Amino acid sequence: MRNTAKITTAVLAAGALTLGLSGCGSDSGSSADAPLVVAASSVPHAEILNYVKDNLAAKDGLKLEVKEFTDYVTPNTATESGEVGANYFQHKPYLDDFNKKNGTHIVPVATVHLEPLGLYSNKVKKIADLKNGATVALPNDTTNEARALKLLALNGVIKLKAGAGNDATPKDIAENPKKIQFKEIEAAQVPRSLDDVDAAVINGNYAVESKLSPKDDSLVLESAKGNPYGNFLAVKKGNEKDPRVVKLAKLLKSPEVKKFIEDTYEGSVVPAV
Repeated sequence: MRNTAKITTAVLAAGALTLGLSGCGSDSGSSADAPLVVAASSVPHAEILNYVKDNLAAKDGLKLEVKEFTDYVTPNTATESGEVGANYFQHKPYLDDFNKKNGTHIVPVATVHLEPLGLYSNKVKKIADLKNGATVALPNDTTNEARALKLLALNGVIKLKAGAGNDATPKDIAENPKKIQFKEIEAAQVPRSLDDVDAAVINGNYAVESKLSPKDDSLVLESAKGNPYGNFLAVKKGNEKDPRVVKLAKLLKSPEVKKFIEDTYEGSVVPAV
């Protein structure tokens, strides 16, 4: 099931690349006068980038173009190929795993925000109310699945084997007293599974996009303190000093963007320190 889901994601991503990037190759060139094309998830990444584009970029002489994608594969493959100049959608454990498995050379430039991962349910009000044999949906990409399992372990639903790391899967569960069943789903599709499962661990951006409030609607939520899953602006290695990238990184770390994130997402998305 895990491998099938990944193959399906790759096929869909290839289609998205063809549709989403046709005719934009020249925009991502390295010329300081050309727009910087950034691939991003719709919420909150593209919203934050569009705030920068509409309110801050012109003052710094930055031309910015935002390309939205619904998967976690295409933004990196497009950045690697040069179809876009940068991307903004991922955290370091995911990027490390992606580079290792795909031979890509993407590097982080500036960490902007954190989207706390949460457990949601349309059927129970508290995590303790999960029944024996309940089904819980998990994102099926390597690092986010491990992250989801760690959230469940931290809240006493399961216990992971000693040494289970950022590639943990349900096979790494040492104790499962309620005999929870796990349904592995492509991350963007997990919110749609809520009516079909007892609970689901949903990435913060997809929760917000689905009109869920991580702060108000989650049964349990990751702590922002010491969290390694901050989302960042990333480029292909060697492009870190592109003047447009440097300008965008500075703007994304600005007080104006920090305030925009705090005012817009009210704790569902947290600015990076």
